[in-house]
Amino acid sequence: MKKMNFSRAENSCFLFLLVIFQIIFVLILYRGSSSVLFQGHSEIHKSLDYSKSEDVYINLSLFTPAPHNTIQTCTPQSNILVGLLTITFDTLHSERTIIQKNPYVQLGGCYSPPHCLAHYQTAVIVPCGNCEKHLHQFLYYLHPFLQRQQLSYCIYLIHQAGTGPFNRAKLFNVGVHEAMKDNDWDCLLLHNMDLIPENDYNLYVCDKYYPKHLSTAVDKLYRLPYSSVFGGVTALTPDHYMKINGFPNTYWERLDEDDDIAKRIHIAGMKIIQVPLHVGRYKMMGYGQTASPLLNLKRPAELHTSQTWKDDGTNSLVFKLLEKKKKHLYTHIMVDIGATPALPPPSKKKGNNT
Repeated sequence: MKKMNFSRAENSCFLFLLVIFQIIFVLILYRGSSSVLFQGHSEIHKSLDYSKSEDVYINLSLFTPAPHNTIQTCTPQSNILVGLLTITFDTLHSERTIIQKNPYVQLGGCYSPPHCLAHYQTAVIVPCGNCEKHLHQFLYYLHPFLQRQQLSYCIYLIHQAGTGPFNRAKLFNVGVHEAMKDNDWDCLLLHNMDLIPENDYNLYVCDKYYPKHLSTAVDKLYRLPYSSVFGGVTALTPDHYMKINGFPNTYWERLDEDDDIAKRIHIAGMKIIQVPLHVGRYKMMGYGQTASPLLNLKRPAELHTSQTWKDDGTNSLVFKLLEKKKKHLYTHIMVDIGATPALPPPSKKKGNNT
């Protein structure tokens, strides 16, 4: 009888240790890596030839409609990805040209692969102040880029009404709010209009566990300004977005809202996945009201995010929707986000009677 009791105790101890070991192993995998899909593609494009580039529309004609009764799920990896793409801004493309070159894009700037069922649904949200000069170039390159990856997607242009100071982060909040009314998106792709991706292996899908920074190598630098940067082009799941209470609404024409967002991510117990530099390559269309905050090379002054993030974000978003209209190549959202809050008068120093 004593031997039987000892055997049971020994077995229980062994099972307990086995469970603990498995938990530790899973945690190591969870904390130390991104999604399997992302890692797999990271290995693939290391072997690509980067000495040449291809047209962004190459081989898209291979994607032809399949009969509805035979359509299957898309392959995990698109078979027409080529790596480096040729991006030039010498030619200004008309809306008619862009529509003709993207025949399967539906009203609202929405697309689903005609030949298979997409694995991922991505909402591309683009803030816009005075952005008309960049719009056609952006649409000319981004639509085929997304189609190459066999994504189901819509492009949302969030247009700030009026001539007041630009508030990029608040426009992102508006875009997420309106996009989630239309669909239960897998991924929220937050995109500066002046940045064009150069590598079609830079997947516009979210990581399951952590927010992802895609524009790690803008052509003004082709390197990260600093390790914690999180701006330009980023990808968050709706869960990630809600965990950080969205983005701050209080940054008017400033460049440090991205650092506020990065700090929110860390406060929420997540880390930022930085796409490898040779993959996260982007060309910038120039300077202007919507110029990328990545040009701010110095780390900004200390932020007070830890005191403000719970009250400044999606739970405090106030705006007036002026228009939500599906156009040929994008969904246009015109919004009044209010005036810049007035700054309090400077406090008088003691002993100053003036």
